[in-house]
Amino acid sequence: MGKCVDEARDFLEEHEISGEIIVVDNCSADNSAVVALDHGARLIEEGRIGYGYAIRCGMSEAAGSFIIIVDCDQTYDLSDVEDMIRLMDDGYDMVIGDRFSGIIEKGAMSYMHRMGATVLSKLARMRFHTDVNDFHCGIRAVRRDALEKLHLRTGGMEFATEMIAQASAAHLSIAQIPVRLKKCNVNRSSKLRTFRDGFRHLAYILFSHPDR
Repeated sequence: MGKCVDEARDFLEEHEISGEIIVVDNCSADNSAVVALDHGARLIEEGRIGYGYAIRCGMSEAAGSFIIIVDCDQTYDLSDVEDMIRLMDDGYDMVIGDRFSGIIEKGAMSYMHRMGATVLSKLARMRFHTDVNDFHCGIRAVRRDALEKLHLRTGGMEFATEMIAQASAAHLSIAQIPVRLKKCNVNRSSKLRTFRDGFRHLAYILFSHPDR
């Protein structure tokens, strides 16, 4: 946590960007919230457990014109954020990272996870009429004025799919950039559950109506 916050702050300072670093704590059982505060992040508490709830809470509290979402485990390279900002400056509403056209380091993604993400992304492209290649990438960006056009409701990992589906239904302009996925070298238990979360994504793809 501390290293992630430090990397974000260093990026803002290096590129002379005025911004804030938000960390959402939704019932964490460790001391990550204390570490985030100690390293200078703005801490927000969300009482509901779930990836979607955490991201939605953070986005609703963000003050900037551009909102960058990054998994807080050092698996993504923040240098990719520079291209995301440039594309939003050029007028894109949303920018999604694409691990499959970028670099996936050895050990960064299991075979089952990669297979599941590939198949689900293909189904989602057909269902939601978009060309986004990687629906589940953990680094993405959205303009605040575009975010206000979406009606995001999900609270779990399927939020990653919902965000793109809603953007496509709202006819937002979506750019994609290749990104590097690094192996997480921290000894921790992953919150990702391949089958459970995969079924949640699949259920959203099959039964949701993002245009309503």
